Amino acid sequence: MNLDGQLPPKARLLKAAAELLANSAGGAVSTRQITELACVSAPTLYHHFGDKEGLFNAVVDAKFEDYVAGERNFTPTGKPLGDVRQIWDNHLKFGLENPQLYSVMFGNSRPARVSEAEGFMEEMLEKAAAAGQLCVPPRGAARSILAANVGVTLMLIAERVEDRNFDLSDMTREAVISAVSSEMELSTAGTPVGASSVVVAAIALNAALESSRPEQLSTTELKMFLEWLDRIAKYS
Repeated sequence: MNLDGQLPPKARLLKAAAELLANSAGGAVSTRQITELACVSAPTLYHHFGDKEGLFNAVVDAKFEDYVAGERNFTPTGKPLGDVRQIWDNHLKFGLENPQLYSVMFGNSRPARVSEAEGFMEEMLEKAAAAGQLCVPPRGAARSILAANVGVTLMLIAERVEDRNFDLSDMTREAVISAVSSEMELSTAGTPVGASSVVVAAIALNAALESSRPEQLSTTELKMFLEWLDRIAKYS
């Protein structure tokens, strides 16, 4: 069925390409299929997007903006690691609802998009670090968690719907969060078992300084102090 002719040609092309990609089950989508569904000629596609790949990139960019907007609308609960768990689940849900587009967004080499997703995760983990809940720096924790999140999502996308085991997501999520956090048993002294209390304290202070930028320290002093804290966190 052709799309609404009242939409501008460019919008019809984007809508047609998104629909065909979503229903392609990983198969090829031709220029002819797109232009026929959008009720435009091939030269119109070339005029707006250069070629079919340019159109597909525009579709993926638009969908990624939707994904980022959804992440940015997330309301923190005040429990940073709980929020990270919810972000993981939201990411998985988005991928399973948009399998073909997700595979293009995160399954190919698109560093700008991955970097933006990492940046949002890192923001949440900065709060966990400031609360003394991380045993690795927030950036490294964000990369580890996102890599695991994407891997699980792509794995579940590749499976038949009826065969998907969501326990895999839950187990992986908890394993990777445990690996980067101090959210584990406490010793009799109240310090995390398996993570150096010095490391946790250094990361927490680092995160607090990064966010507050205390005026009592000069830029040079603050930079040096943060470098020391980073070194403690890495090598203690």
